[in-house]
Amino acid sequence: MSVDFETIRYAVDDGVATITLHRPDKLNAFTPTMMRELIAAFDLIDGDDAVRAAIVTGEGRAFCAGADLAAGASSFDRGTRDNSPIHEDGSVDYSAEGARDGGGQVTLRIFECLKPVIAAINGPAVGIGATMTLAMDMRLASDTARIGFVFARRGIVPEAASSFFLPRIVGIARALEWCMTGRVFDAAEALAGGLVSRVLPQADLLPAARALAREIADNTAPVSVALTRQMLWRGLGMAHPMEAHRVDSRGILSRGRSRDVAEGVTSFLEKRTPVFPDKVSTDMPDYFPWWDDVSYR
Repeated sequence: MSVDFETIRYAVDDGVATITLHRPDKLNAFTPTMMRELIAAFDLIDGDDAVRAAIVTGEGRAFCAGADLAAGASSFDRGTRDNSPIHEDGSVDYSAEGARDGGGQVTLRIFECLKPVIAAINGPAVGIGATMTLAMDMRLASDTARIGFVFARRGIVPEAASSFFLPRIVGIARALEWCMTGRVFDAAEALAGGLVSRVLPQADLLPAARALAREIADNTAPVSVALTRQMLWRGLGMAHPMEAHRVDSRGILSRGRSRDVAEGVTSFLEKRTPVFPDKVSTDMPDYFPWWDDVSYR
């Protein structure tokens, strides 16, 4: 399966969706069109029960060189855009849709995703090219990758909800160093800092990402993975382990009676590969999404 987009490529092969940022002549620089198309691609991923995992990578020698700066000094000036949140008198409507950061709209959509997301960082990943990967679940990098949270060097601040994600992934001290200096660092430093889990030769990057996706697709229950993804991400904001206990208990109670558990246990005892019947589109438990349930709080 493939879908035509302008700035990305989207394809599904044997249960694995691959999103390829596709502006190689611009080092896959991020644009408003790319923002909309990435969100649409994740809508496709969540809406397709055949997709078990997703990989995001870049075409050519870069993953994503950051925001497209073709507009020069006004590249980040919202006052120059059609949906500007800035009124004629100079006042700003911070609640307007036009005030929202585009990178953040992408990472929030990835955060809501029901499928595992793997970043295959094949080259330079700077600015939004780095921060868009933070909402992904696993990050692999090629040995040619270079990463930079360069916002302070451009006079702006970290975006794409990275003030939430980055300290949770690498710790506050390293997040502050990388963001305050704005320097670009290599894949070895990203690995040492816990930002990526593996550094591989360029030729081995996508095969490793696909192998990881296949491990998930071939051996795990889709509903279990969808719930687990949200439990762990949302657990980062919990104030007490009792909050985790509540949602764990709901999960064990509801899934313990499911067809998936019957298959998972039976296939284990019979020493065969499981074939899980439940689907994300139809078989999510009745307590999902629990974070919208006031009784859960």
